[in-house]
Amino acid sequence: MHIVDRRLNPGGKSLPNRQRFLRRVKDVAQRAVRESAREKDIKDLGKDGRVSVPVDGVREPRFSRQPGTGLQDHILPGNKTYVEGDTIERPPGGGGGRGSGEGGEGGENSEDAFRFVLTREEFLELFLEDLELPDLAKRRLAVVETEGLRRAGYTVTGSPANLALTRTLRNSMSRRIALKRPKPEEVAALEAQLAAMRESDPGRPDVEQALLRLRERAKRIPYVDPIDLRFRRFEPYPRPIAQAVMFCLMDVSGSMTEHMKDLAKRFYILLHIFLTRRYRHVEIVFIRHTDRATEVDEETFFGSRETGGTLVSSALVEMKRVIAERYDPNDWNIYAAQASDGDNVSSDGPTSTELLRAHILPACQHFAYLEVGDENGPRAGFVEHRTTLWRTYEAIAKAGGPIAMRKVNHRREIYPVFRELFGRKDARAEAEA
Repeated sequence: MHIVDRRLNPGGKSLPNRQRFLRRVKDVAQRAVRESAREKDIKDLGKDGRVSVPVDGVREPRFSRQPGTGLQDHILPGNKTYVEGDTIERPPGGGGGRGSGEGGEGGENSEDAFRFVLTREEFLELFLEDLELPDLAKRRLAVVETEGLRRAGYTVTGSPANLALTRTLRNSMSRRIALKRPKPEEVAALEAQLAAMRESDPGRPDVEQALLRLRERAKRIPYVDPIDLRFRRFEPYPRPIAQAVMFCLMDVSGSMTEHMKDLAKRFYILLHIFLTRRYRHVEIVFIRHTDRATEVDEETFFGSRETGGTLVSSALVEMKRVIAERYDPNDWNIYAAQASDGDNVSSDGPTSTELLRAHILPACQHFAYLEVGDENGPRAGFVEHRTTLWRTYEAIAKAGGPIAMRKVNHRREIYPVFRELFGRKDARAEAEA
């Protein structure tokens, strides 16, 4: 099926030209989008974005004559100095104009840039292109979505492009045989007989009447009738989609400063945008905890304020309960992302370790732990002081558990760390190398 969209482009812009341009500068635009995301507010990621790319990144290759060779004719309007045959010397320095870095508007080292606005869909497509949920497996495929069409027999109406010629001619032949439509050979044979008989005996009205009846019958029974037409029929084809659930665990205890909570919320907002954009059938479970853990809705998770002590095992117990009640590991791909400042009661370490090893990690495809720190702390990826929770998870990770650990201190580090946690396998391997 071919669909031609003849609607006018908004604002007089050429949509095909824009799509070709984005395909041509995709790599440059993607780098610009990622750079802008470092300082951009997370809540603005779902809006239109203005990005700048170097002019060199949007230039198209072209053929040109080698200067100084061949014969070239030029029309120079307003010329009062030269006549035909004069030789024009090359300007000093090999060029007559000022480049972008020679006294341009941006100073000596300024660089020309091309700025354009990406729509929300274009920005998110470039922003999230190489991110995915790792090890997504097809288990019990209870959720489906329509992805395409498949053959589903024949129908008596449809588009001419879907006409089933073989089936139509087969029906036509069956109808002609059943109604005893005269064959062309019979009509031709009778015409030849009548022509031969006219030479010897011009008066043979019976043969003429028989030929007339055959012709009339052939006209009343057409070769192809509308009732013979058959069109190929198509129906939506449901493609099974793997079920997945993401558990978001966040520490909101008193040891979490407002800066740390802000980093954790930004991380989860980015995770929420990623999941709702890339996957249609991923459920999200929000769990907040102090010394007690509760499952909450999205609004409470991002907006409510709480204080209290820290007991990480309470969040793991709540996650275990929800998995047992609603998400059978045999049917669901289970993921978890936890954000904390690393503070935990020392006596809670063995309990948390046992819960992770015996119940949580065996059921999970991937467990991501993000430790948020002070703004003036060490850079991302470097742990100067290993917190109680970090040491607990680090021992599990060294034992081969499916857990990834990262640390952030500033909001500009959130997106790079997020890419390390949820990037594709080849991208993560390249980053770790």
